[in-house]
Amino acid sequence: MSTEPIFFLKTAGFLQIILCIGSLAIPYLLDWKSELTKVSNLIKQIFWTYAGYILSFNLFFGLISFWGAEALLDKSFLTKSITIFIFMYWLVRIIIQFFYFDTKSAPKGLIYTLGEIGLVALFVFLTGVYGWVSYLNFH
Repeated sequence: MSTEPIFFLKTAGFLQIILCIGSLAIPYLLDWKSELTKVSNLIKQIFWTYAGYILSFNLFFGLISFWGAEALLDKSFLTKSITIFIFMYWLVRIIIQFFYFDTKSAPKGLIYTLGEIGLVALFVFLTGVYGWVSYLNFH
């Protein structure tokens, strides 16, 4: 087995773990506390639940990829399913970024611009890695 896909899977895993650590600053940077005072408690609870799910998915994708890179290439039904799922997850995230998010109200400034560029580059990288690994699992 080539070490190249393992390297990219481990890198993707590491970057997703870093994404989770960085995501802990998002509520502060985007002032969620103030923004969420404008909605009902139920909406606030749903929002935090969804945020928790997203953080958990990203973290577990990272942990699985970093510590299970070799296993994600074994061409089994389960690894095909997992790699396709992660590929689709990140592909949909890119589509949401460009076709759904209204960034007119996003914070302005160099740090936010660089942050968005970095995140989009990361999403493209992750989509590419898991798309490639999905392809490898079928060939």
